[in-house]
Amino acid sequence: MNELPKAYSPHEVEDRIYKSWEEKGYFHASPNPDKKPYSIVIPPPNITGILHMGHALNNTIQDILIRFKRMQGFETEWMPGTDHAGIATQNVVERSLAKEGIKRQDLGREKFIEEVWKWKEQYGSTIIKQLKKLGCSCDWERTRFTMDEGLSEAVLEVFIRLYEKGLIYKGNYIINWCPRCQTALSDEESQHKDVEGMLYYIKYQIKTPDKRLKTIEHVVVATTRPETMLGDVAVAVNPKDKRYKNLKDKTLILPLLNRELKVIFDPIVDLKFGTGALKVTPAHDPVDFELGSRHDLEKINVMNPDATINSIGGEYEGMDRFEAREAILEDLKERGLFIKSEPHRHAVGHCYRCHTMIEPRLSPQWFVKMKPLAKPAIEVVKKGKIKFYPVRWTKVYLDWMNSIRDWCISRQIWWGHRIPVYYCKNCSETGILKSKVRIQNSKFEKGIIVSKIKPEKCPICGSTEIEQDPDVLDTWFSSWLWPFSTFGWPKSEPELKYFYPTDSLVTAQEIIFFWVARMVMAGMEFMGDIPFKNVYIHGTVRDIAGTKMSKSLGNIIDPLDMVEKYGTDALRFSIISITAQGQDVFLAEGKFELGRNFANKIWNASRFILMNLKPDEVDVSLCTFFKAMKLSLSEKWILSRFYSTLKIVTTCLGEYRFNEAANSIYEFFWHEFCDWYIEIAKSTINEKTSQVILYKILEKSLRMLHPFMPFVTEEIWQKLPHEKDHVGDSIMVQPWPHLQKEMISSHAESEMGKLIEIIISIRNMRSVWNVEPILEINAVIKSHKKDKKLIFDNADIIKRLAKISDLSIGMLAKPKNAAVSIVGAVEVYVPLEGVIDIEKERTRLEKEAAGFENEIKRFRKRLKDKNFTSKAPKGVVEKQKERKAELQLRIKKLKANLKDIWA
Repeated sequence: MNELPKAYSPHEVEDRIYKSWEEKGYFHASPNPDKKPYSIVIPPPNITGILHMGHALNNTIQDILIRFKRMQGFETEWMPGTDHAGIATQNVVERSLAKEGIKRQDLGREKFIEEVWKWKEQYGSTIIKQLKKLGCSCDWERTRFTMDEGLSEAVLEVFIRLYEKGLIYKGNYIINWCPRCQTALSDEESQHKDVEGMLYYIKYQIKTPDKRLKTIEHVVVATTRPETMLGDVAVAVNPKDKRYKNLKDKTLILPLLNRELKVIFDPIVDLKFGTGALKVTPAHDPVDFELGSRHDLEKINVMNPDATINSIGGEYEGMDRFEAREAILEDLKERGLFIKSEPHRHAVGHCYRCHTMIEPRLSPQWFVKMKPLAKPAIEVVKKGKIKFYPVRWTKVYLDWMNSIRDWCISRQIWWGHRIPVYYCKNCSETGILKSKVRIQNSKFEKGIIVSKIKPEKCPICGSTEIEQDPDVLDTWFSSWLWPFSTFGWPKSEPELKYFYPTDSLVTAQEIIFFWVARMVMAGMEFMGDIPFKNVYIHGTVRDIAGTKMSKSLGNIIDPLDMVEKYGTDALRFSIISITAQGQDVFLAEGKFELGRNFANKIWNASRFILMNLKPDEVDVSLCTFFKAMKLSLSEKWILSRFYSTLKIVTTCLGEYRFNEAANSIYEFFWHEFCDWYIEIAKSTINEKTSQVILYKILEKSLRMLHPFMPFVTEEIWQKLPHEKDHVGDSIMVQPWPHLQKEMISSHAESEMGKLIEIIISIRNMRSVWNVEPILEINAVIKSHKKDKKLIFDNADIIKRLAKISDLSIGMLAKPKNAAVSIVGAVEVYVPLEGVIDIEKERTRLEKEAAGFENEIKRFRKRLKDKNFTSKAPKGVVEKQKERKAELQLRIKKLKANLKDIWA
């Protein structure tokens, strides 16, 4: 047994210990018929990513679960890996090349892809190294990448299966288009944000004014996007709108371009929005697209992929969409066709990667039919086969699934899984192909070959002129297969049979739709089973003011900086202890001091015990047989408190209540084991019973703490004496402490609780009356027969911990000039005559009370001021009220103390 250094130094411990764990293969798992499996698949971070606080929270939670289950005897597999992150990675590499004056188009597709792979090899493992720094016990031997050979095979297999089943199709629809990334986005990738826009009112002239319309020669249309009017083909009104009943069969003239427009009547038009007359631009708005399809209207695209106006826009050609908007408005004003504009707040989609405002755009894209896939995925959640924590996310999941729309899976970029579709240039329309292949919403049909590899020749005409679809699949098309593709699917690998379905998924709320829901659908479709049993949705990490952390706001806290400053265990324990189930985390750097201080407390307590432990006298093999020992109240109490805490922690971890588990351990170890039992045991520390209990509580507490604070617990555990037959040479492979329910005693906890309250009451009286800390004083405890024996038997503890020289116990009268405290049915008196200058202290307390009274008056005045309460932030007003209530309580206590001493 080695002595611990005086101070704990995380930097001298963490890398050494982690390297040892890796070298000994403790993170690796394999199918084991003698053990139950427990598996988690990591939400794969992007290869462009660097560790942020969201990662730190997410992966700390996963590591706690894995270490906990490993100690419980499960064969634990934490599958790690990274995501190729199509759009994000391509953007990063393009920016890197731009610094050298190179565009991807200059290189061509193949050369550019080579550059991305080079970048991935150089930088793609950064996040993995950082996760190791966090202490993550992933099975790194199995690390996967969404574009590695096995996962790419799974992607192709899934595409072909869904295509042959009729669930993948190509269609010409309105999609979300990012002009910056120049690719389609799914609905989930187009994040809607409220923006302060304008509603513009524009005149649309009637071609042949009808005398019945009296003086009305135009229709006023309200729009938020005047630039799209270049693609207008109609104006729609509601058939119930009496204002426009005489517009039937009328023709309008499109301002500026003078194109003739139909007037159509459709109930989808909102009578209350704007003027009730809706300009219809089928190629640039999803609602207009539906109208256009129903009324067989032409679809005119007026924008290039970069959101500049194309040749259809006439004199506006080449202008950016927002530049064109201003030019169009100016021209409308010159022609007397602009009426007014007014502020209009509305939700607008933005690219989830570059945050550019998306453009609804008519485009031929590949889609997955989702409703057939959603049906079984809805049922398994309804039946409780998959449970969400917190439970409120169940409704969010089901609501989205019940209204699910088809998934746009094609992306107009180069980095990613290329769509396995090939076109024969020579092939004409044939009955054979036409029956299998169909491009929906288009009059144009052509021969398509869906294959994992490029065909040598067309199976119909024999031509070798075959080209592959240029688009790649949405990044999430590989990610939705993650729970089974990582274990070898479509091959039937032993790992797949053993570890699938996985047990827990830990993720953030932002990707419930992107990823969680799709994984459930994929699991049910391709494995015939759920991908995981439990989904834990944690909150968002925010700054102390509640603002989401972001680089642009400058409010991020770098977890690696916190690791460097406080240590990994401090980071992990701090962030977990303040994270209530499913709630957002409000973080400031000072919060990490809690974890650092706790690590130091564990270290110092362990060092003290080790310095006083006599290994030759402690038979650790007998440590569990506490029933055979004659135990004092304090010993029964600490054993009961340990096992009560163990029971709570075990339950909380099983129910994903991590902060409750962490705080229970903290409370027990610091405030019960260290503050009370170790202090009590100092007088009997050389006795065998105390030695055994100190050792066993410490050793078991370290095991209970290990999932939360793996490094400090490992370092201390290595210094302890151990049983000869203990498993392995690391705490991480030791069993989770066994719950000895018979050691839990409510009676011992209640009795010891009374003693602690008595000691605290004496300490408080000493503090209030400024009694010197080192001065031993007298005390009198007035108690009935019921408590007299308890106090008498444990008088030595009270005297030592409260610094009492003479303690009187019984039905005794209150001494003169004594401070008083009531503890249940017991009265505690501390005579102050000759101990302090009573008059001086009375004057001090009265002065202190008067100061508090004056402060309360100021608060009352301010809180009565409506100018303050109506204008000040709610939080400020609440703090003022809390401070006032706190002062009132302190005054009450001061007056009680002053009254008691002369009572």
